[in-house]
Amino acid sequence: MFTFGELIVILVVVGIVAGIVSTAAGLASLVSYPVLLALGLPPVTANVTNTVGLVFTSFGAVPASRRELRGHGQELKTLIPLTLVGSIVGAILLFIIPAATFAKVVPFFILIAGILVLIPRHIHIKQPGEIVVTPKWMTALAWLGIFLVGAYTGYFGAAGGVLMLSILSFTSAAPFVVYNAQKNLALGLANIVSAVVYGLQTPIQWRYVLPLGIGFSDWW
Repeated sequence: MFTFGELIVILVVVGIVAGIVSTAAGLASLVSYPVLLALGLPPVTANVTNTVGLVFTSFGAVPASRRELRGHGQELKTLIPLTLVGSIVGAILLFIIPAATFAKVVPFFILIAGILVLIPRHIHIKQPGEIVVTPKWMTALAWLGIFLVGAYTGYFGAAGGVLMLSILSFTSAAPFVVYNAQKNLALGLANIVSAVVYGLQTPIQWRYVLPLGIGFSDWW
């Protein structure tokens, strides 16, 4: 059993490592979630703790993306509502679906998330002045995908960023740096909304969240 001081150090270090992995591949949860389980938290509690901790990553990522987001408000008017509504649905499902079911399906989510990262993403770098025409059916399918990514983020979320980037790479007429910034904003807000829903459903384990969140953030 760890002392409170040892627990804080472990969580901060885990948060730092997870934050580095998140920067490189958007897979912070693949590091932090298993550690929270190893520390004795039940699966749903570990997921809630992890997601609330991820809110801290938004404090640095979203302000840093302001320059890339300028002039792209029209796309955000659709992207953000769909993602947020999806995250609310996913967060509610976390408490409707039995905890035993969650514990069974999460290992498959983690496996799929790991596979997604290993698959190369052939991102088309759009040139200045290039016009990208996306068929309406593909746009509709993409918005459905965005909603589902939001729901997945609210329910568990590992590799949600990878999924959203894959969708936006096909539908967005903007350069990669722009839709990557859009992804950061949308999923950052989704984590915040999910955390609020969690807080209305169950007590938040702040003694785990705060040191983990400090590690997730770039304050160090």
